[in-house]
Amino acid sequence: MVKLLPLSPSANLLPREVGGIALEEVVLDRILSVAPFRGQAKATSAALKNQIGLGLSAVGRATSNRRARVLWAGHRIWLVTAEVTLDGFAAVSDQSDAWAITRASGAGVEDMLARLVPMDLRPSAFRNGHTARTMLRHMSVSITRVGAQAFEIMAMRSMAGTLVHELESAARGVAARR
Repeated sequence: MVKLLPLSPSANLLPREVGGIALEEVVLDRILSVAPFRGQAKATSAALKNQIGLGLSAVGRATSNRRARVLWAGHRIWLVTAEVTLDGFAAVSDQSDAWAITRASGAGVEDMLARLVPMDLRPSAFRNGHTARTMLRHMSVSITRVGAQAFEIMAMRSMAGTLVHELESAARGVAARR
């Protein structure tokens, strides 16, 4: 009998370092999509705050504490990285296995992402905790600044190999220009 082993989305792909830019996989135990029912955003936020200490983040923002992260993911949708119960307040779906998350960090990370993303990611325009839905080449992604020279990029799990390839290729280009 064949024994199947669970693998993370970027298993055997990461970690990598190219020209001082580190690419690492981020594995989260739980990712829930939370979409408050019409008129229930405040109640949903209050319920989240009561359960995990964080309410719904502002549009274009991510908030976190030791227990969880709440990430704006689009029009009236947030991703929550903890188990929560929001019966009557919001539609909740488990997306824990749906995402591949790569952390890109190091000197030159903004230059690398400038080759891939049609956004201004300089610290003056895209501060720590800012998040956006955008395109990375041909992929739809969510990108969040998590540090002075660090970003987390989320793509659909089926795009993990392509995401790593695009990030690594852009990092090589930035390293070659140095």
